[in-house]
Amino acid sequence: MSISGVNSIGVTTYETKSTRAVNSAEKFTVEETDSTQEMSEEEAMTAFKKEFYDDLSKITNHRTVSNMAVNISEEAFQAMKDDPEYRSKVLQLIQRDWGDSYAPRNCSVLITVGASIKDYRADSWPVGYDSEFYARSQNSFYKKTSDKKDKQKELLEEYLENRAQVKKQQQEILNEKISKVEQERSRLSQSWNNERQMSQVSAAYEANIMTDFKKGEKNGNFK
Repeated sequence: MSISGVNSIGVTTYETKSTRAVNSAEKFTVEETDSTQEMSEEEAMTAFKKEFYDDLSKITNHRTVSNMAVNISEEAFQAMKDDPEYRSKVLQLIQRDWGDSYAPRNCSVLITVGASIKDYRADSWPVGYDSEFYARSQNSFYKKTSDKKDKQKELLEEYLENRAQVKKQQQEILNEKISKVEQERSRLSQSWNNERQMSQVSAAYEANIMTDFKKGEKNGNFK
C-alpha cells in the first residue's frame, strides 16, 4: 500500500496495487470508448457522403446542361448531416438548377454548397466558354461531363497546340529574315563607309598633287 495524496477536502488517500490496476483498466476502457466513438463519427460522415453522392447521381439534368459539378465544404456536409431538412432543400435546389433549360446554348453548371442556404449558389457558362467551370471543378465532390464535350475539348487543345507550333515556326522564319536583313544592312553600311573613306583618301591625294603642282609651277619647275 502506498500514499497517493491528499484530496480536495484534506483527506489522505491510499492506493493499493489492486486499486492501481482497476484505475488503469478503467482509464483504458474510457480511452478506447472515446476512440471508438470518434471512428464511428468519421465512418458515419463517410456513409453520409456516399449516400449524398448516390442521390446526386440520380438527379436528371436538362438536355442543355452538358457538364455539371458540385463543390461542397466540410461545414456543409456537417450541416446537412445534422439537419435533414437542409439536406433535402439542397437536393431540391440542385434538381432545379440542373433541370432548368439553358437554351439556346448548352451550358456547364457548377453548384456551390455552404453551411447555410445563403451560401448556396449556381454558376453557368456556355459550352466553349467554360474554362472557368473546368478550373473551379477540378476537386469537386461530384462531377459529370459529356463525352462529346470532352472530345471537343481534346480537339480544341490539339488545335491550339498545332496553332502554337505554326506560330512558333513563323516567328523563327521571321526572325531569320530579320537577321539576314540586318546583316545585309550592316554589310552595305560598311561598304558605304569604305567607299566614303576611299573617296576621302582619293580627294586628299588629288589635293596633295594639285598643291605640289602649284608649288612646282611657282618655282618654275613646270615650264
